[in-house]
Amino acid sequence: MKVANNHFAKAEMLIRKPVSEVFNAFVDPEITSKFWFTKGSGKLEEDQTTEWTWEMYGFSLKVKTHVLQENKKIVIEWGAPQETTIVEWIFTELNESETFVSIINSGLKGDSDKIIDQVRDSTEGFTLVLAGAKAFLEHNIRLNLVLDRFPKGLA
Repeated sequence: MKVANNHFAKAEMLIRKPVSEVFNAFVDPEITSKFWFTKGSGKLEEDQTTEWTWEMYGFSLKVKTHVLQENKKIVIEWGAPQETTIVEWIFTELNESETFVSIINSGLKGDSDKIIDQVRDSTEGFTLVLAGAKAFLEHNIRLNLVLDRFPKGLA
């Protein structure tokens, strides 16, 4: 993917598991719910819309899958109707037991301050997601990073 401007956020992480296992962890909500959102309406399918829910925050989001290239790439569109962005996962198989995952959130809109806020929030959020995925897939540990990011009682 070639990004035409600097209106994007990026997070990357090595996960020491086979590419098929890492890819499936982001497609199947039964696995993704162990490290990111709490519930998904179904597996990601190309040209289909699914819903992801973060029950701890009382928040749900519709996700339209544009590309689902097995063990290579996932591209979704998400966000409020006038503020949708594109999120692209790229899975690079380094060897039979290591996968490098890049997540790029592009199409951010607004003035400079708003774009800076979105880049910061997206980079932080996807870094937590990747760290949580790494801990779960490599060590079967649920770190609760997304759950604990905004504890009740703190703004």
